[in-house]
Amino acid sequence: MQYKKIIHHFIRYGVAGIIVFMAFLGSIYAKSPTVIAAAADDPFVPKQTYLEQIHVNEAWDVATGNTNITIAIVDTGVDLNHPDLKPNLVSGVNLINPSRPPQDDNGHGTNVAGVVGAVGNNDRGVSGILWKARIMPVKALEADGSGGEAKLGEGIRYAVDHGAKIVVLSLGLNKYSNYMNDVVQYAEEKDVLLVAATGNEGNRVKYPAAYPTVLAVGGMTTGNTADSRSNTGPEIDLVAPWDVFTTARGGSYEYKDGTSMAAPQVAAVAALAWSKYPGMKAYQIRQLLRQTADDLEAPGWDSSTGYGLLRADRALKEMPLADMYEPNNRKDQAKSISVSKMISASFTDGADQDWYYFDAPYNGKVNFTFDIPEGQQVAIQHTDAKGTFTSLTAKPGQPATVQVSKGRSYVQLQLANRNFKQEVLYKLTTSFDIYRDQFEDNDRQYSAYVLPSRSQTLKGTFHQIGDQDWFELPIKQSGSLSISLSVDTARIDPVLFVQKQGEKSYTVDEGDDGITESLILPEVFPGSYYIRVSNVKEYQFPVTGEYTLTIDYDVKQIDPNEPNNRSYQATTVSLETAYYGLIDKLDDQDWFQFRVLEDSLVQINLTDIPDDVTMYMYLYDGSMRSMTNTDGWNAVQLQQRLPAGTYYVKLTANQAFDRNLYQFKVNAKPLMGNFTDIRGHWAQASILEMSGNKAIEGYDDYTFRPNQTITRAEATTILSRAFNLTKQKNIAYTDLSPKHWAFVHIARAAQSGIIDGYPDQSFAPDQPVSRMEMISMFARSLNKTGKQRGDVPFTDVDNNYWGVGILKQLKAEGWIGGYADGTFRPDQQATRAEFVTMLAQMTP
Repeated sequence: MQYKKIIHHFIRYGVAGIIVFMAFLGSIYAKSPTVIAAAADDPFVPKQTYLEQIHVNEAWDVATGNTNITIAIVDTGVDLNHPDLKPNLVSGVNLINPSRPPQDDNGHGTNVAGVVGAVGNNDRGVSGILWKARIMPVKALEADGSGGEAKLGEGIRYAVDHGAKIVVLSLGLNKYSNYMNDVVQYAEEKDVLLVAATGNEGNRVKYPAAYPTVLAVGGMTTGNTADSRSNTGPEIDLVAPWDVFTTARGGSYEYKDGTSMAAPQVAAVAALAWSKYPGMKAYQIRQLLRQTADDLEAPGWDSSTGYGLLRADRALKEMPLADMYEPNNRKDQAKSISVSKMISASFTDGADQDWYYFDAPYNGKVNFTFDIPEGQQVAIQHTDAKGTFTSLTAKPGQPATVQVSKGRSYVQLQLANRNFKQEVLYKLTTSFDIYRDQFEDNDRQYSAYVLPSRSQTLKGTFHQIGDQDWFELPIKQSGSLSISLSVDTARIDPVLFVQKQGEKSYTVDEGDDGITESLILPEVFPGSYYIRVSNVKEYQFPVTGEYTLTIDYDVKQIDPNEPNNRSYQATTVSLETAYYGLIDKLDDQDWFQFRVLEDSLVQINLTDIPDDVTMYMYLYDGSMRSMTNTDGWNAVQLQQRLPAGTYYVKLTANQAFDRNLYQFKVNAKPLMGNFTDIRGHWAQASILEMSGNKAIEGYDDYTFRPNQTITRAEATTILSRAFNLTKQKNIAYTDLSPKHWAFVHIARAAQSGIIDGYPDQSFAPDQPVSRMEMISMFARSLNKTGKQRGDVPFTDVDNNYWGVGILKQLKAEGWIGGYADGTFRPDQQATRAEFVTMLAQMTP
């Protein structure tokens, strides 16, 4: 309803008009008892479809503006005379030409300003999300939209020092720098909210959006999916509509798109939220916008849309939570977080566990830094994608680091003081360090990594400041050489350097960030060729990303193993050693032999097979009896358990090739019992004993994984087998299907009272078992109910602990011990080795 126009009608039609109008209003209220959402009367609002997507009208029921805080737009300036912006502008600065006002000579800053705060409900043009606002224009970009890091940092500092509470940064760089990191940290210390666009290249999130405390905003389509051009990655927080209709230079209006237009939407909603909650800190506003976002893809945070679509209505109408991730007290309730962001949450008390999971983009390290009250420490239990378990303690402000494998990791957080009885708020900052590649240390030419003299493809990283990788390629025969260097992130601007020892060098840096660099040498001669891979000089910080170096050395190769065309000519190979060969004639056969000294799991790998070639591999025993055969066009792998003896392998191909050498390698892992990974382990005897009794099993790859945490399903199955349970209880857990591999054993254990589900009718079969839960299971199996008398046997358990009676009894009877420091660590996750050792002790 356009109230201003209705008032115009009052003036024109006098008393009669008023009577008609009052009757009209009465009919509206009689027919429509619900409250109509607030709406702006600006004529171009119908073109601003993005306002509907983020539900601004419903938010306007609560607040339509905020003139108590200043919002700085660090950009190309703003059209200072635009009639739809001028009333909402305050003094700013021109950092490009300090003697002049921050007038927009590009248009981008004016576009951004209109999204934030074009005057609303003024019957003119468009409506900003804030009808009334205080917008500070800070011109830090040139007329062509370009700008340097120095001016950007200066612009942020100016805004912070001149009273801005929110800074909009619809711009970005691929480069990390300590300078900009310090500027961003300065803003956080001053409690200023930075909101930045992720970028529009379909690549990784740009800086400053990529810094942990900056609210990073991606772009969303009208179909509520991440726009394919919107940059994504671990640093993204939210998405907002990609397409907008907004103010333009010269007092006009236009359609614009990109994450540059999404970021100011988030900044404006943050200002609306701050009008309702003026006492909130910047990090709390960040968390509120995450909490109230409309989840779009995978549940919780994801690397494409962050926490989801900006929802203005929810940000103003939903109650802010101290911990938006609850309930997350168990592994199956774990909430997704990023490996590179700051979040805030809370522990209700010392018994509260907070479970999270994150997806590591590569192998590497994740650092956890807690902002938590002095005197408190956080116990971290981490299980990475390969099942490796790590336990450590984090002190306030000091990073705690865990090694991670590419893929999904789970982390359990809890106050180190389990007996603390009050709520503790904390902020957690995560950061990721990529792995050190296998070719290090090769940062200098004299320490170049020597490559085999053939075509090959290899991957590497820039894991440290100033990292550059040198390789030496020995050329043994004349031929041609083609080298390409590609990267998987725009944060790398690759530079390729090639030089034959003592001769002319070639440096290739023709493309921009993320673009492949290539060099073709049509004629190369015997000698050493040095290849250097680096990032441009300005980007010499560690990068989360990989480069791929592809070398195509085209020369007719010679098979170094010939003659080996018959079994009696077989090349004897050493285990764990690579051998290279050719099938240079259609009837060529390559024979190899190897010896296994004890019962072992043998893996035979045939790789680097040329394109369009299919190779065949045949395995024979010492009597030349065929054991197995396989084939493949890219790679061939054979894995088999073999007793001690001599074995032969025959290789053939469907066509001859003489330009690329295949690689042949035999690995053998001696078996202890049925496992390759328990030899010398402290629990070896117990594992062998229980395996012999059929109480435990390993995995399909002949591993037992003794140091991996044991789950409730695994523990229950082991106890069911060990105690020969046969009777089953009718169970119906919400998260356990009758088709689950452990269903029968869980039903038997439930019948025997060894284990039960949770109050919410779930069982959580994949939840790790704590040491106390492990002891409790065994106690129930042996009908031991515990005792209350006597001293508490461990320093980290008191008489109020739920399992203290069991611990007293089993310690007194000699079933359990503790650690050398007198602790038992009851809430620490139990490993498979600990569980089996306890089982061996408690079963006859």
